[in-house]
Amino acid sequence: MDGNVRVRIAPSPTGALHMGTARTALFNWLFARKTGGTFVVRIEDTDLARSTEESTEGILQGLRWLGLDWDEGPGAGGPYGPYFQSQRMEYYKEFAAKLEENGRAYRCYCTPEEVDERRKAMLAAGQVSKYDRKCLHLTDAQRRQYEAEGRPYVLRFYAKDEGETVVHDLIRGEVRFANHVLDDFVLVRSDGLPTYNFAVVVDDHLMKITHVIRGEDHISNTPRQIQVYEALGWDVPIFVHLPMILGPDRSKLSKRHGAKFIMEFADEGYLPEAVVNYLALLGWSYDDSQEIFEVPDELIEKFSLERISKNPAIFDTQKLEWMNGVYIRKLDYRELAARALPLMQKAGLLPKELDPKLKERYEAVVKEVQQRVRKLNELVDATRYFFTDEITWDEKAVQKHLHREYVPELLAALLEEFASLQPFNAGTIEPVFNRLAEKMGLKRGDLMQPVRVAVTGGPVSPGIFETLELLGRAKTCERLRTVLERLRRGEM
Repeated sequence: MDGNVRVRIAPSPTGALHMGTARTALFNWLFARKTGGTFVVRIEDTDLARSTEESTEGILQGLRWLGLDWDEGPGAGGPYGPYFQSQRMEYYKEFAAKLEENGRAYRCYCTPEEVDERRKAMLAAGQVSKYDRKCLHLTDAQRRQYEAEGRPYVLRFYAKDEGETVVHDLIRGEVRFANHVLDDFVLVRSDGLPTYNFAVVVDDHLMKITHVIRGEDHISNTPRQIQVYEALGWDVPIFVHLPMILGPDRSKLSKRHGAKFIMEFADEGYLPEAVVNYLALLGWSYDDSQEIFEVPDELIEKFSLERISKNPAIFDTQKLEWMNGVYIRKLDYRELAARALPLMQKAGLLPKELDPKLKERYEAVVKEVQQRVRKLNELVDATRYFFTDEITWDEKAVQKHLHREYVPELLAALLEEFASLQPFNAGTIEPVFNRLAEKMGLKRGDLMQPVRVAVTGGPVSPGIFETLELLGRAKTCERLRTVLERLRRGEM
């Protein structure tokens, strides 16, 4: 395959970028990059009532976050623009007129209510429910009368009656549709706007799209589109229909399965490379034993259309979280700290500008908790007690670990030891615990958990010696003293 490959993603800006469109965009992008081809972004914004600039920007933002740069489209330009359907009306008018001239389209003056009533009658009679071609058989006099009345009309495609339309799909092979069940669908609405099945053919042809890679839900549209290609004498592109993405219960993917808009994943602390890796495996695989890829280079190298599955893909939130955790652990801790910094600042834990000393301490804290988090927002909660003076103690942990009879003696002894400990670091703190455990006749673990709860508020943290070092002598002693005083007053 050479660099003549041209593929596209054509979202409707009626909402944010969701997983299905993102997966389709990714497969198109990978194929273009693998073949040295061109990846086009086209915005299908002819639904004027629902399309918004905010949704357009949200979609483009989601693509950028995933790293899916485009060669042609909004902001990039290109030789086959404009890349917004709302700016391409002259093309639709031109080719609608050609279809009407060559007898493959006709004006239909029926009202939607009339069409619906006759469809219901056909169903009741056991017939295929479709437009009955009443207006195809109008006399010239009837047409002139309707025109004189100013009666609105739609332009319908004159579909084939006999034989089959065969969709040659790269994944599914030949998919056959009997022509007698295909409707004379609307090409242009009464307001002059093109329908999807017409506009997409015109745009894909004029933009020289070679491969139409899209979701399986579009396959029923494909025979109609093929007939439009043929009616205009145009070459038909190669079709690739991707498998559906389902929830774990094999029903249509929805919010209740954990599906989100792409930027919601960003807001919740997922890494873009982890999301890309996961999306790639929703319907494609290189080797059943390989799940983690270097993004994007290894995915580009190994991607092929032939390895796309026919079977539905199952979305699994837990699998995505696991994969995100893998990517977090692969990052250099300084890079992880940089990525989490905006979330830390938003939570009010770090200032807008970090001086070198605070930056070094922040990175050291991140290094300690890196192995324990799966998402960036978890890192915020896992490090909160290092950067705030406000501690909330977990009630269950308090009952389990701070109500032991020896805890006041332990905290008092630690305060005395830590006051003069030089230097105050993990290497000098550990022997203190060893001596106290022996002196008090306890196991070292019996000392560590009460101290952990006292200084962090909960039973989970990095190693206690490293945690105390990162907290520093002043903050450590302040928290130990607070807990000791509250225990003595019976307030905990």
